[in-house]
Amino acid sequence: MISRLPLDEQLAALRATLSRNPTLLAVLGRAAGLALPGWYLTAGCLFQTVWNVTTGRPPEQGIKDYDLFYFDAGDLSWEAEDRAVQAGREAFAGIPAEVEIRNEARVHLWYEGKFGTPCPPHLSTEAAIDTFAATTCCLGVRLEPGGRWRVYAPHGLADVFALTLRPNPVLAPREVYETKAARWREQWPELTVLPWPDGG
Repeated sequence: MISRLPLDEQLAALRATLSRNPTLLAVLGRAAGLALPGWYLTAGCLFQTVWNVTTGRPPEQGIKDYDLFYFDAGDLSWEAEDRAVQAGREAFAGIPAEVEIRNEARVHLWYEGKFGTPCPPHLSTEAAIDTFAATTCCLGVRLEPGGRWRVYAPHGLADVFALTLRPNPVLAPREVYETKAARWREQWPELTVLPWPDGG
């Protein structure tokens, strides 16, 4: 089981597994060309590719979109973020999936209105990834110069490969975790969904 391998072997397995998703590889390559500050491809497109490959499904099955996060605290305007979105629209033309580009320095400006709980300003893209509703989702990958993969996985990779969904009650409300978990469980019934902690 990959989830019980040493971390360096898990990282090699992650790259091999994600490389079976041609859309993901295309997005990674084109994202590197955009040179957005502190960027990562993150969340569902990564762990869902792993779930698909681990369970014998086509690597791209059920992946709704590809989340591309970056961090630019120098300009928090919607217009600046929209310029990055428009540049991405050109860069990702022809990709057979939606690529969602978001400046994580701006999240605190809209998060409470959408999710009903205040969000302190993030200090980096990594800090934003730390707040996902499940620890399994806290994963980011980017392509460095020379083709090296940079992987951010603050909770490791064992749960990702073990198809275990574990709550991360640091920001997102309980209902966000439970809604996502129910939706993913329908698509990947092999998932083990751990309950939200009592009192959360």
